[in-house]
Amino acid sequence: MAEKRYFVMRTKSGSETGVFSGRQPRQAALKAANRGEADIRLRERGTKKVHIYRGSRNQVSSPANAPDWMPAKVWKPSVKKVGIEYLKKL
Repeated sequence: MAEKRYFVMRTKSGSETGVFSGRQPRQAALKAANRGEADIRLRERGTKKVHIYRGSRNQVSSPANAPDWMPAKVWKPSVKKVGIEYLKKL
């Protein structure tokens, strides 16, 4: 079973704002997209890799087998990988 990995959200200027977890970078990017982020740059902790995604979310009807407490409309995130960037050593 794969381990949980942590990805730090970065801005274009290089400041880091939040942490998302997941087994794969795409899973963390989906979590960021579900919060409304469009330009997603995730640095994997312990590495110099920055995974870059385009994200969006659409409001869709909830599934037929949804529990009673779930609203009629829910947000569904989608992401597309743009590439990987490597940070330079200081």
